[in-house]
Amino acid sequence: ALERASSVTNEVWLSAEHAIRVNRRLDHRLFREAQLARDLPDAVRYPPVVAFGSVSGLDFLLSRRQPGAPLARCWPTMSVSDRRTAIRELAHMLRALHATLAPIDLPVAKDPPQALGSEFEPLRPLTTMLERMAELPHVERSLASSLLTMARANESQLRRADAQHMIHGDLSFENLLWDGHHVSSMLDFEWARPAPPDLDLDVLLRFCAYPFLHVAADYQAATHAADYTEVPCWLQEDYPELFDAPGTQDRLRIYAMAFDVRLVLADPPAASLTRLDVHHPLRRLAALAARTSHLDTPG
Repeated sequence: ALERASSVTNEVWLSAEHAIRVNRRLDHRLFREAQLARDLPDAVRYPPVVAFGSVSGLDFLLSRRQPGAPLARCWPTMSVSDRRTAIRELAHMLRALHATLAPIDLPVAKDPPQALGSEFEPLRPLTTMLERMAELPHVERSLASSLLTMARANESQLRRADAQHMIHGDLSFENLLWDGHHVSSMLDFEWARPAPPDLDLDVLLRFCAYPFLHVAADYQAATHAADYTEVPCWLQEDYPELFDAPGTQDRLRIYAMAFDVRLVLADPPAASLTRLDVHHPLRRLAALAARTSHLDTPG
């Protein structure tokens, strides 16, 4: 017997003992994740893979079902003590993952969320997309120009970052399971790849600022940014080196830019900036340029 589970990206089905994920895109991301699973440290608590393959061009991954529900679903009703425990355990899991060297034979992750290039030309995809964005109706060229200037001013920080160890690549509370007492598993390594560890911090900070944009539709209404205000501070207490590496703040600005410019090109604005929804990615880019974004919040 199978039960359909809510999910943001893949199709997910649950039985009493197993979880089945189906990827309907033709990019074989689950196949790649299954290959990576054998190299993940036990501390990450990735569920054991039972089988994986493809059918009619679609790939699937069958794993042992771990106890618990998505941490994002549980978070609104958790006590402060339980929330603190969850972040402490997340820090331990992340530190283990970020200490893992990328497998030599790991296939390249296709279309990761941030528009960034190789260590030799890290800004090339981003600058190309910003130039395209500047040509869109309702986008002011001055905004694109300001973002380009910011990116180029901080490019050297990308070149200096460690990019040999693994990151998760999609680190939201939707991809962590909470069993009522502990974080029982870290899931969905489709975008895991060798990259600077603070790229995971970029994803997590964005999730904390806009959690309702990153969870399944059936509990968006119960998901509020106010419930996540302590998370970055707690994580910094438990994993300070993730925050304190030289150039982290500069890299975070480029990562945020590289994430949102893709969204703007995928869904071009239908009105001028001031008439757009407050959560439109172009509004976030404007806040980034003005240094009033979630990365500039005091504390």
